[in-house]
Amino acid sequence: MASMTQCPTSFSGNLSSKPTASDLLRSSNNGASGVPLRALGRAQLGAKRRDFSISAKVRKTKKHEYPWPEDPDLNVKGGVLSHLSPFKPLKEKPKPVTLAFEKPLMDLQKKIVDVQKMANDTGLDFSDQIISLENKYQQALKDLYTHLTPIQRVNIARHPNRPTFLDHVFNITEKFVELHGDRAGYDDPAVVTGLGTINGRSYMFMGHQKGRNTKENIQRNFGMPTPHGYRKALRMMYYADHHGFPIVTFIDTPGAYADLKSEELGQGEAIAQNLRTMFGLKVPIVSIVMGEGGSGGALAIGCANKLLMLENAVFYVASPEACAAILWKTAKASPKAAEKLKITATELTKLQIADGIIPEPLGGAHADPHWTSQQIKTAIVETMDELVKMDTESLLKHRAQKFRKIGGFQEGIPIDPKRKINMKKKEEPIVQMSKTSALELKDEIDKLKQHILEATKSSTGSPERGLKEMIEKLKIELDYEYNEAAKALGMEEKILMIREKVAKSRNVNDQLAHPALKEKIEQLMDEFEDSLHSAPNYSSLMYKLDMLNELSKAFDFSKKSPGKADLKSEINKRFKELVERPDVKQKIETLKAEISNSGVTDVSSNPELNEKVAKLRSELDSEFKDVLESLGLYVVPSEAKAKLDALNREVKMTIDDVGKSSDLKNKIEQLKAEMARAGNTPDEESRSKIEALAAETKQAIAESINSTELKKKHEMLVAEMIEGAAESEDDQSKLHDSQVNVNLETSCSFT
Repeated sequence: MASMTQCPTSFSGNLSSKPTASDLLRSSNNGASGVPLRALGRAQLGAKRRDFSISAKVRKTKKHEYPWPEDPDLNVKGGVLSHLSPFKPLKEKPKPVTLAFEKPLMDLQKKIVDVQKMANDTGLDFSDQIISLENKYQQALKDLYTHLTPIQRVNIARHPNRPTFLDHVFNITEKFVELHGDRAGYDDPAVVTGLGTINGRSYMFMGHQKGRNTKENIQRNFGMPTPHGYRKALRMMYYADHHGFPIVTFIDTPGAYADLKSEELGQGEAIAQNLRTMFGLKVPIVSIVMGEGGSGGALAIGCANKLLMLENAVFYVASPEACAAILWKTAKASPKAAEKLKITATELTKLQIADGIIPEPLGGAHADPHWTSQQIKTAIVETMDELVKMDTESLLKHRAQKFRKIGGFQEGIPIDPKRKINMKKKEEPIVQMSKTSALELKDEIDKLKQHILEATKSSTGSPERGLKEMIEKLKIELDYEYNEAAKALGMEEKILMIREKVAKSRNVNDQLAHPALKEKIEQLMDEFEDSLHSAPNYSSLMYKLDMLNELSKAFDFSKKSPGKADLKSEINKRFKELVERPDVKQKIETLKAEISNSGVTDVSSNPELNEKVAKLRSELDSEFKDVLESLGLYVVPSEAKAKLDALNREVKMTIDDVGKSSDLKNKIEQLKAEMARAGNTPDEESRSKIEALAAETKQAIAESINSTELKKKHEMLVAEMIEGAAESEDDQSKLHDSQVNVNLETSCSFT
């Protein structure tokens, strides 16, 4: 600023002779209308002349370069107007940063440098080795960057040397003028806006600006905008809409700045205002995700007609680290979260959230920023050429439909409540498996048999519950035995791999989708069964498996055979239904009325009525017999029932005698002693002894039960029952099969 000083000096001319602006003012209060005030003052003070002088002294300062510098930097692309932004090239080249998955590439690069240095030092020709290493490096680089995992792309998107918004803008525009301020007292450096031209067409550019080093990152708040930044962007949107400039937005932010001050200033309101406004703008909008797009902070300038993503950019509602911390309670699960979130450009294009992918050079955008910028420029020009052809109504409808179709759904489709595909699977409680010895299991099963016999005699209790509990316990024991056998045979890893493949390959109907996988499962099962006999716990496993099969058969039989009380109730119910049937009821009432009208007290004295009663009784007996047969019951004469009970008692006594025989007792005691001596891991000799003793014991019991005398009595009883009770050939076969089954099942249950 110029400084003003005043000092007395001579001034040419008679200043008093010329009235000033104040002298020409008239006052109606001084009583001298039309007379200059200075003249009135002279009249009172006298005509005394004063001489004075005025001088101005300007302080020399550095001339401001804004907006037009006299000597622009020729190294800056974009010419003079690029200097209107405070963004300048870095004085020092950024230090290279190696990501964790790039270390193998760095090792190859180090080898190339070492060989080149050796060639320079020794003067020898290592060109072949250098070429070979360089080819190997290029191939490794290609293989790595064409098979990147989602979390690796996240790390590339966050690379410190990745080109920023202003880097790209200065590379793709002929002219660019940065516009500042939200007109509310603040200019957020994390959001940059400005006007620029591409191929002679003017655009409004706006985007998140990260820093290129620590100092800039602090200044730019690491690309996390405050409400002022979004309001600045909103102001520029209105400006572009008013003047008809197409809008290009660049997204690269971890998210909106979430501090207390931002919340007080209305962070959520600012983002919501941007979302609402962008859907009503009448100019084309193209958004480019050049790094990471985090949640609402990215969407606040991302409601566009077309959303394009750089090849290694990511766009997410929550960062992989935050998602992993929420779902898996640890940020170390971020690779898994990144895969499940579907945040890469390829995945989002498949989901029709992104509209296109802009390629990057091998190594990421920071490997060749200028080439990446030219790809962005080409994508912008092609997309805008398509959008500017639309009228305003079509443009607004196109933008709205793009977001309306995201996460599309269809109403009226029923959902199976048992299978919720997108819900997290309920974690099954972990059952601690522990091995129970064969002797302990035998004692428990003996107690269960005693309980079943008591329940059968009293007809009050049901043996099903105890059987079910024992079966479940045996299943757990067998799981443990099979796992131990798999470990001993070295097949545990193969089984786990097959289980994982089966879990992944199941389709919506819970069926295996790949026939090849079924074949692998069958081969593994065959291999396991062939080598199972060599497992150290083979005898224990087979013993428990035999017990499980026996108990399962007993449980199935108990389910098929209802209890006495239930059976009696069912028979009474069916009999009541038969008697109350309308046609049967009418016959009975008619016969009762006829007997009452005849006045006969004893029906047997009237042959006609006696015949009618006998006929009706025969009809009812026949129908009730059909009802009993539907329940699996058959009517037998009382004499046959007495003989059947006698045969059952004889079978039981025979089994008791066999159990008390010294020969069988000795074999059972030998078997118990051998199993106790062998323990949980019997050797080959002990196993063979146990198997031989078990086979002999079973054979002795089977021979005792299947005695010739018992078989003969059983056949005679069946023949007698068939002759006395069966009325047709079909009924005879049914009766024969049922009685044989009853006797066999009785024998099995006692055994």
